[in-house]
Amino acid sequence: MKNRKDDFGKGIKALLDNIEEEYQQPSTSQSRPITPIDSSVKILMDTIEVNPFQPRADFDEDGLRDLTESIKVHGVIQPVTVRSLGDGHFQLISGERRLRASKMAGLKEIPAFVREADDQEMLELALIENIQREDLNAIEIAINYKRLIDECSLTQDELATRLGKNRTTVTNYLRLLKLPPDVQKSIKEKKLSMGHARAIISIEDPVVQLMIYKEAIQKELSVRQVESLVRKYAQPEKKKESSAPVAANTNLPLAYRKMQDELSSLLSTKVRVKKSKGESGEIIVSFYSDDDLDRILNLIG
Repeated sequence: MKNRKDDFGKGIKALLDNIEEEYQQPSTSQSRPITPIDSSVKILMDTIEVNPFQPRADFDEDGLRDLTESIKVHGVIQPVTVRSLGDGHFQLISGERRLRASKMAGLKEIPAFVREADDQEMLELALIENIQREDLNAIEIAINYKRLIDECSLTQDELATRLGKNRTTVTNYLRLLKLPPDVQKSIKEKKLSMGHARAIISIEDPVVQLMIYKEAIQKELSVRQVESLVRKYAQPEKKKESSAPVAANTNLPLAYRKMQDELSSLLSTKVRVKKSKGESGEIIVSFYSDDDLDRILNLIG
């Protein structure tokens, strides 16, 4: 058998293709014998529990009904993937949509690949399978990328290799999570494209980002028009920086810098964290008008 770690370096295809072709049925009086079908087996539907690491929460009802009708006519074309829990019970690794539609179609059994996987691999497989969906928006992809990095202890380079992507692509998606919440919401709702988002994020000031975003939405600007707007806003920033350079907050510990970035994104304004000696410090939140202050206070609650 191939080394499992080697397979994990080859991306989603290797993860899902290297399926155990032989499976010994545990002896239990409550389970039926598993019937091999080529490289898969038939498993009772009520012996399969859902994947607790499933990152996908929403399933399109119309799409599920269409898949259910297709399964009634043609059966399950692509087997689901499960891991054995022992005693004739299984846990779903991938294929929850097919499992749900099969239950709706009234099937008692479903073809499945049985493979070994620990909890870490279950999480990674579920996240990677979720990324392969065609209906994901850019923010959902970015969130999955971040979860893979944080929860599976991957670097951006390792993630790019496993997904068969360029590292720059992974970085560009992750940068979207630094955008203000309003902008992220518009990307989720597909009011803004990835091109719009990449242009907006080239501006560091979240207040300016919001100004460009609002203008882009109101005037239904194209990506090129937004890029032009970004250049217009960026020019005065450069002049200001050249005349009065601001010292970077380089001495701030990484954890505090991360918190500073997260607060800036959450409040859609500049936030500066200053660390004093010991455990004390201060948080400085910028506002640019009375309305802007009211907005921030409402966010804080």
